[in-house]
Amino acid sequence: MLSVVTDAQAQDELRLDLDQLVREGARRMLAAALEAEVDAYLAAHAAERDEGGQRLVVRNGHARQRQVTTTAGAVQVRAPRVDDRRTDLVTGDRIRFRSLLLPPWCRKSPKVAEVLPLLYLHGLSTGDFVPALTAFFGSAAGLSAAVITRLVAAWQADHEAFSRRDLTDRD
Repeated sequence: MLSVVTDAQAQDELRLDLDQLVREGARRMLAAALEAEVDAYLAAHAAERDEGGQRLVVRNGHARQRQVTTTAGAVQVRAPRVDDRRTDLVTGDRIRFRSLLLPPWCRKSPKVAEVLPLLYLHGLSTGDFVPALTAFFGSAAGLSAAVITRLVAAWQADHEAFSRRDLTDRD
């Protein structure tokens, strides 16, 4: 039977539990999507064997756990690893599996990065980003005031380049 929660403390606990539930659901969905991506890669290269008949592309456990900031908050992820022993015929370099869902360098969702210029344009100062992101994402999303200052400089450089582009060939 469903009941309405009227106690303020119980409502706060429910809200906290809901956020944790959303983060856990996001973590599980991301883990399942990464596993499916690796399984598809392994299936696509299952027939490739070396001279001894051993598969050239095999599972190799999981990478270390890392935190990824998403719009659902900070999520802990352990991405599956692949041992790909194939080599590129042209360059001779080893071919490596790279996840399209979660590249090795990715620490935050592109959606998180999209909101940062908007916050700045709406007047959020560089020192206020950390408390605002902590309240919104559950962590500072790896963005200190110095990082925000560098991002602002990059945005300003992009704006300058956009303002100075050549438009003589346009009507």
